Amino acid sequence: MITYSAENVRFPKIRRRDVSAWIKHVAASYGKKVGEIGYLFCDDEKILEVNREYLQHDYYTDIITFDYCEDDTLNGDLVISLDTVRTNAEQQHTTYEEELHRVIIHGILHLCGINDKGPGEREIMEREENKALTALRAE
Repeated sequence: MITYSAENVRFPKIRRRDVSAWIKHVAASYGKKVGEIGYLFCDDEKILEVNREYLQHDYYTDIITFDYCEDDTLNGDLVISLDTVRTNAEQQHTTYEEELHRVIIHGILHLCGINDKGPGEREIMEREENKALTALRAE
């Protein structure tokens, strides 16, 4: 089950049913099934609070993924700052909607085992994000 909530922000205009189906499709392409996934859309101040409290990081970010996966079942909480998503969209010269979908699937890709911190990993993550976004557009 995939749940969506918002704190300190207006809930983004996403089609929850379509996004959930897309997430399940992407997970299945990695041989995974969706268990309990919770999205929290928030502002920069909330994500900074979460980053400090749980990760001891003192900076803003677009997404924090908490991984509770078991075997091939994806379980996790994903916290997304809509403020940072908007800033990233402007910097990347893309639409807010495109960037929001990129961040939504970025967390799922982390749960599928794709990392983006080591040498060459960022390029792999971007390729997989782009592949997933292409699948979303095709649906």
